[in-house]
Amino acid sequence: MATKILDIWTDTLDCCGRAWWIEVLTVQPNCTYYFGPFVNATQAEGAVKDYVEDLENESAQGIQTQVKRCKPVRLTIDHDTGESS
Repeated sequence: MATKILDIWTDTLDCCGRAWWIEVLTVQPNCTYYFGPFVNATQAEGAVKDYVEDLENESAQGIQTQVKRCKPVRLTIDHDTGESS
């Protein structure tokens, strides 16, 4: 029950643009990734390490992260090809 309430609250915050997201920029590939949404910055910051490890395992280089409130339109943006998903 508590998980369902948390999911509804997260969805509500996301719809209003008040949820927290992890923005990850990589040099190689030249991409921007968004991971989330999260209810608060602390929760998002706690997840950064796992997402960075996953990208490192996929040979991404030049990884920079930022936790911020936003409402990404696309979760992955490939700046070299202009593709997004």
